[in-house]
This record gives sequence, C-alpha cells and structure tokens, in this order.
Amino acid sequence: MNIRVYHTLPGDAVTIREEVFMKEQGFHDEFDETDQTASHIVLYIENIPAATCRFFSGQPQGEYIVGRIAVRKEYRGHSLGSRVLAAAESEIRMLGGRKVILHAQQQARPFYEKQGYSVYGEPDFDEDCPHIWMQKELT
Repeated sequence: MNIRVYHTLPGDAVTIREEVFMKEQGFHDEFDETDQTASHIVLYIENIPAATCRFFSGQPQGEYIVGRIAVRKEYRGHSLGSRVLAAAESEIRMLGGRKVILHAQQQARPFYEKQGYSVYGEPDFDEDCPHIWMQKELT
C-alpha cells in the first residue's frame, strides 16, 4: 500500500470519483472549482488507485474540510476509507489544523462516528441525497 498527496487534482482521483460517485451513486455535479485548490490523497494497492479524498482550508483558521472520500468497489471492506481519512488528518495536523469538518452522506454516518466524528447542524440534501455535517477536533 502506498499513499500519495497531490496539490493538483490527479487523474487517478478523477477515475475513482467518477466510478464511485457518478457511475455507482448517480451524482452529476462531482467536480467543482475547489478541486483546483484542494490537496488530494490517493491510496494505491500494488500501484492501482484504490481510494481517494480531498481536503482544503476552511474558516476559521485552523479548520479544514475533508470530502470526496471514495473507495473503489473491489477494494471495500479493507479499511481503506479510514486509511485515506487518517492520511488527510495527518497532513492537516502538519499544516497546523486543529479541526476537521465534513459533509457526509447520511448512510456513511456510522463510518465517520467510528473515526471520531460527531454530528452538528441539521441534515440537508446534496443532489437529492441526505447529508449531515460532522466534525472532529484534532489533538
């Protein structure tokens, strides 16, 4: 397993996100202007891109936003989602980040709770899919 951090959107992250979010889950507005300024993490298994996420600085200072966590179907069930999330948190700590927030699909809430995230705010919808805001203080 190899984890790489990119400061531009790599093709491997595009491939994973298209496969998971667009083809599997039916999202249409997957890519946005944030992709151009965010950092991107790709986890490789034997040089094959298996999982990805992105992160970027938010407001207030010291707060970071993690999103677009995706694991290709054939690699699920091996804790790769938690590994890319932990890699993002590690990078955020090195940048001086103290808090991480994310906008999770409601069905992924138990996964994020296992990673130490708690719900805040009200549920909402993104492309007709229920989402919830979650946060975690980094120590």
